[in-house]
Amino acid sequence: MILEITKRSMIGIAFGGIFTFIALTIMKLNNVESTVSEIWMHMGASMLLGIYYGLSSYIYGDGEGSYLKKTIFHFCLSLTVYFIIAFTVGWVPLNWLAALLSFIIFVTIYSFVWFGYYSYYKKVESSMNEHLNKK
Repeated sequence: MILEITKRSMIGIAFGGIFTFIALTIMKLNNVESTVSEIWMHMGASMLLGIYYGLSSYIYGDGEGSYLKKTIFHFCLSLTVYFIIAFTVGWVPLNWLAALLSFIIFVTIYSFVWFGYYSYYKKVESSMNEHLNKK
């Protein structure tokens, strides 16, 4: 269990580092200057978000509860964690229009990812059923 938590956390940190590198590359290409303190803060927030998403899949791990309840809980928790980090670091300004736009973007991305996983697992389910029906 501890090994799996460590593994998922490290994967989350790696993804956070990759997204930070992409952001720094875009900044470099556009000749945007920043302080080490600011980069450190944003990279730390990105890694924290990566750790959360690496560990949040445990919500789906236990056998209790329906997948709809688990998905709703995961969505609400993800939204809360994202906005706490985004408001704290300054990714989203503290005004209602920016928060609304960020919410819409978050829900859109979450929906695409959810639909992608849903479609993938439906396809796996279908191929497993086909394989079982042949035997």
